[in-house]
Formats: sequence, C-alpha cells, structure tokens
Amino acid sequence: MATRHLYLARHGAADAFGTLTDLGRRQSDLLGARLAGVPIDAVWHSPLPRAEACAHELARHLPEVPVTEAAELIDHVPYVPEPAETPPSWAGFFDGYDAAEAAEGHRLAEALVARFARVPEPDARGARADTHEVLVTHAYPIAWLVRHALEAPPSRWLGLNSANTALTVIEYRTALPPTIVMFNDMSHLPADLRWTGFPDGVRA
Repeated sequence: MATRHLYLARHGAADAFGTLTDLGRRQSDLLGARLAGVPIDAVWHSPLPRAEACAHELARHLPEVPVTEAAELIDHVPYVPEPAETPPSWAGFFDGYDAAEAAEGHRLAEALVARFARVPEPDARGARADTHEVLVTHAYPIAWLVRHALEAPPSRWLGLNSANTALTVIEYRTALPPTIVMFNDMSHLPADLRWTGFPDGVRA
C-alpha cells in the first residue's frame, strides 16, 4: 500500500511587502532542521516571494532535494460561501468578491486537490512507492486541504488558520480516506517564534 505524505507549511513571517523577515528566516531554518530526518523527495512552493524564500531556506537542510514552484499553491480564497454558510465573525470579509473572482479561486482550489491530494503516481513499471513532499504555501490552501481530507462542507475551511512555519501532515493511502497526522504543530519553534500569523491573543 503506497502512501503519499504531504508536509504542509505556511511560509515564515513576512513584512507588509510580502518579504520574509529575519524572524521568518529563523522559523524556516528551524522547520528545515525538523524535516532533515525525513526522506523528503521534493519541496514545492507557492509563486509568491515569501513562500519561495522560505522553501529555499528550509531546503538548506535537505541537500539534493529539488525545490520547485507550483502554481496551485498560490495564496487564494478557495471557496466563497453563501451568506447562510458564513459565520457572523466573517461577515463582510467577502464583500467585493464578484462571481468571476470566486470561480477562479475555486478553480485553483480544485486544481490544488487534483495535483496533491491523492496517492503517488505509478512508476514506469506500474509500481507505487511512498513519497514525502513538502508544500510551502499559505494559510488558506492549507485550510482547504485539511477540509478536503475531512470531507467537510466547503465553507469549513473558514477559521482553520495556520501559524508561520507550523507543520500540518496529511497522508494519502491507496483505497483509504486521507489521514490528518497533525495540524498546526509548532513544536520545532521556541516560544518566541510561535503563533505569528495569528491574531493577537493568549496562546499556549
């Protein structure tokens, strides 16, 4: 039974211009150190500079592992809910999204699932081997993949936030539903580097 292991990470902390900060580089380095003990086959990243920089920073711990851009990992709203599906705390967030923008966001979300949320492809002999892939992306695509793995309604991506360089792991096995191994895990980060990217509040 072949398993595809996806290691999902939101990029490190970035400034208002979308550039990885010194703090974000430290977070990325620590994530790379954590992943160094895993037989990673590939690192994929969003086209945005903060994700690309994070991917290359963590990949310093993964010698000879290819680092490649994947358009499906771009930051996007994967699903614009109907008013009846929208929690009160999100009221007004989707104002200004027209039908074309919503459709394009959902197309990207479905492309993300089609490319990554499945078992490994067979090799030339028809055999399937386990794969281990890192996806450096953004909070919304991670939320969408978690929602998909849980077979939850489309609107349930709302509120599934991820901290910068927190680790979410999903496994895809032949003939079995996906397994969420961990979500938003920050155990590789010291206390002063945790919870960035979340609203202010008391955190454990």
